[in-house]
Amino acid sequence: MKKVVLADDHAIVRTGVRTVLERLGKDMEVTAEVSNGQELVDYAKTHPDEIYVVDIAMPVMNGIEAVEQMVNMHPDIKVVMLSMYDDRISVEKSLKAGAKGFIVKVSAADEIVNAIEELCAGRFYLCSKVSKYIVQGFLGKTSPRKRDGRGLTPKEKEVLQLIAEGYSSKQIAKAFNLSLNTIHVHRNNIMKKLGIHKQTELVRFALKEGIARL
Repeated sequence: MKKVVLADDHAIVRTGVRTVLERLGKDMEVTAEVSNGQELVDYAKTHPDEIYVVDIAMPVMNGIEAVEQMVNMHPDIKVVMLSMYDDRISVEKSLKAGAKGFIVKVSAADEIVNAIEELCAGRFYLCSKVSKYIVQGFLGKTSPRKRDGRGLTPKEKEVLQLIAEGYSSKQIAKAFNLSLNTIHVHRNNIMKKLGIHKQTELVRFALKEGIARL
């Protein structure tokens, strides 16, 4: 029996994936559901042999960061990323984090089943909408991106997530028990590192990178 864990902050998505696996999957059982990245990491600590279907944009901790932590704990863990986005950077970051599969939410229902079967066979799986990036040779061959977000500290990523989700500087300061001036410093550092100077572009970047969610 293939044991599958679903990680998505939308219950309707988890229900849809569960229904597909029960209807089309052979010997597949959904054993757990979680709604944020931290819950996912905590569960994976003691369940390394299960198969994880993980959304990128989740609260508390996004899916990519959660997968990085999971792979650090259990290098052979099997993860399929499930995303609204089919852009190159999302695919690249997911695979570099340690995911072995990538499915876009608008893909055909049977692709999630195929992905799980492939991972169980020790192979990778990319849905048809993103496999073009492999053909283009992006793994290890892409030119450096100025705005990849890797220069941000963990705290800056947390601040960016709340900024993108619409929290004011005062609310962020209260959430982290920091001074308003400290939050302003974080905001300025984030914009400087990313080369972004407009709030709308900052929000767009955070959403695209999976740092924040709508």
